[in-house]
Amino acid sequence: MAPPTPLNATPHLLQFLRTLHSQSLTQEAKLDWPSLPEKCTDAFDDIMRDKFVALDQDKCELVYHILRSINATTVVEAGTSFGVSTIYLALAVAENARREASASVKGRVIATEKEPSKASEAQKNWERAGAEIEGIIDLRLGDLRETLAKDLGVVDFLLLDIWAPLAEPTLKLVQPHLRPGAVIMVDNTIKAASTYEALFAHVDAPESPFRRVTLPYEGGLDMIVYQGRP
Repeated sequence: MAPPTPLNATPHLLQFLRTLHSQSLTQEAKLDWPSLPEKCTDAFDDIMRDKFVALDQDKCELVYHILRSINATTVVEAGTSFGVSTIYLALAVAENARREASASVKGRVIATEKEPSKASEAQKNWERAGAEIEGIIDLRLGDLRETLAKDLGVVDFLLLDIWAPLAEPTLKLVQPHLRPGAVIMVDNTIKAASTYEALFAHVDAPESPFRRVTLPYEGGLDMIVYQGRP
């Protein structure tokens, strides 16, 4: 028997999420990863333009739990793709905002995507997800090094689900906006460890305000806690 879902969501939305994850896994199984061009190149982007590459379902569920536990109401997602993980973020943020029961607390997920075609598919998926996440997602189209340069507010959580070369500059961009206790999650930190050297050097530096642990999920998943300015 499958374990009960941790999400507080309608049966329609739960089934829709399962379908999206299944589609993503089917696409990834057909990719010959070792033969792909170097990441963050035009050739690589051309191949990946119609691919989900969604965060695994069990990782999405963990992220949802973390958001609920830290009462996150402002979340940044670096790398939205087709918007699957964004739905989990928006569900948690919407619940947290309702829990605050205050008109001054507005839940917001700042989602970033540079590919217009992917952004369009993401918006369609969010519409299909229904009213549970309506009005929560702030989609920013373009280079995230530009789109995240303003109007972030105080950030409770950052999801780094992007190609590794962009992880460190993205964290540095968002870092001034992180609240003490903010959480950063990074995917594929075991499988792609060598490509995260710049990020790890920044986070693990002496006197760093961060603390990092690698969780035993497929490919590795790092949880980083920002403790505030040293």
